[in-house]
Amino acid sequence: MRRFLVVAAVVFGAVSSAHAADMPALRGGFTEGLSHISVNWQGFYVGAQGSWGSQRSNVPGGFNSDMQSSFVPPSINSPPYHWPPLDMANQLNGGYGAFFGYNSQWDDVVVGLEGNYIHDNFRAKTTATGIQFAPDNVTVLTVTNSTATVKLPDFGSLRVRAGYMMGCFLPYVFLGAGIGEQTIQRTISASPAPVAPLWATDNNSKLIYGYTAGAGVDIQLIGGLFARAEYEYRRITANIESNINTVRFGLGYKF
Repeated sequence: MRRFLVVAAVVFGAVSSAHAADMPALRGGFTEGLSHISVNWQGFYVGAQGSWGSQRSNVPGGFNSDMQSSFVPPSINSPPYHWPPLDMANQLNGGYGAFFGYNSQWDDVVVGLEGNYIHDNFRAKTTATGIQFAPDNVTVLTVTNSTATVKLPDFGSLRVRAGYMMGCFLPYVFLGAGIGEQTIQRTISASPAPVAPLWATDNNSKLIYGYTAGAGVDIQLIGGLFARAEYEYRRITANIESNINTVRFGLGYKF
């Protein structure tokens, strides 16, 4: 009886080992399949995106000095106006936009060219208020206000992308340049009221250029549909330089 049990155990173990060898999950078939998913990123694509980010504009301290020089105190006995310098202009804001481009794929390496547009509608504002007291440190002699608002509503860029396919994921980096619109609004005021102020407001708009760089990842969802998440750094070069950092999330379709 004991010999029979030993022989049965040996036979059962051999049969079990044979079946286990035939099971693809035990041979690593499942995990191996996930790590070798082949996604075709070659071709044209379009998409829409939303963003959230910050603007930091380097406003010179004496940016409004030309306007301030036109404010003459009401009388010769009035003290001169005190104009403190302006500071950095900052703002957080969201936006939306679109993108389109073309990918060229060599095995796991993907490179491409992309056009990208974003409507951030940034409006960074800085204000300096000057209060001048009499020698008693109680009586207010003059009050001044000086403001500058840097608006950066739109920016369009042309990017060069390079990525490496990892299954359904395509992490990438990009570098590009583009143009946008910049509007600078300036206002000043003073109390007591100056003698016939000549220049109290100013509004100036122009096209500006900038550079953009960042990284992100495209994720294939189903068919040609893919999701996107990325970080972008943007530098605007103009009479007022601005640095913009945004995170973006998008949805696209590759044809």
